Amino acid sequence: MRAWIGITPLLLAACTGSYTPTPLTEKQAAKLEKALEGKVAGEKMNCINRERHTNLTVISNNVLLYRVNKRLIYKTELIGSCNGLTYGDTMIVRSFGSQLCRGDMTMTANLLTGVASGACALGDFTPYRAPDK
Repeated sequence: MRAWIGITPLLLAACTGSYTPTPLTEKQAAKLEKALEGKVAGEKMNCINRERHTNLTVISNNVLLYRVNKRLIYKTELIGSCNGLTYGDTMIVRSFGSQLCRGDMTMTANLLTGVASGACALGDFTPYRAPDK
């Protein structure tokens, strides 16, 4: 609990300034394109339901995909950078209730060493759905 009290002002300060995410590498862009292939983007949403069987795919330290099923994937671009995600660090989301929402505080940590590697907040969620046949 003390860690959150100490890091919260830093997280809030990081979110208030202008932030430019690191562009995707060619490999990351190809991975994102392949994952969203054949799906159509919908309107951005502030929150999504926390699904028990949702698979998280890390594209970069700034872009995540939440796969609900074969037909629905949510893409979120993080506010700030959760360094370490691409190296396999664990994402710890601080949210309340049954939804993940824009602004929910997140940090990354290496579970072997116990060292925090980044801090960020969830961004808007863009749904990508497979078109009806």
